[in-house]
Amino acid sequence: MHFCQQMAVNEARQTGAGRAPDIQIQVKRLTETAKFPVRGSRFAAGYDLYADLKEPVLIPPHKTVMISTGIAAAIPEGYFGAIFARSGLAAKQSLRPANCVGVVDSDYRGEWMVALHNDSDEPREVVPMERIAQCVIIPYLSVSFEEVSELSDTERSAGGFGSTGSM
Repeated sequence: MHFCQQMAVNEARQTGAGRAPDIQIQVKRLTETAKFPVRGSRFAAGYDLYADLKEPVLIPPHKTVMISTGIAAAIPEGYFGAIFARSGLAAKQSLRPANCVGVVDSDYRGEWMVALHNDSDEPREVVPMERIAQCVIIPYLSVSFEEVSELSDTERSAGGFGSTGSM
């Protein structure tokens, strides 16, 4: 690639040219203390969600507690919010969303809550404004399901768990 072409490509990457436009998500603060989702870095896929608590909350070992974020949002049609664990919180404190991945549908307008589960043998404390999960906005396809009497055959066929590693 010619030097000038490379410069143009680098400039486009830095300014975001050629990328799809950012999606606007309306967020409603439900309490005065609620914090908006925040990206940890420029290229992070997830937006950190914060515990909107008046005081620390103790999560007993192997139990789940609903933690408020203090926000509600309008996700555009065709997208959903996937609520994932924060890797550091899961690895260091053994805290993760109880359902592993939460789903915030585009037609949901209630408060975003995180069912935080303690996988450890020790009580864990969640403090106000602690980052408790991350949300990734993901597009989805609308599909319909058709009942059939037979399915097309494939090399894998009905091979289940572990079957793809043995071909």
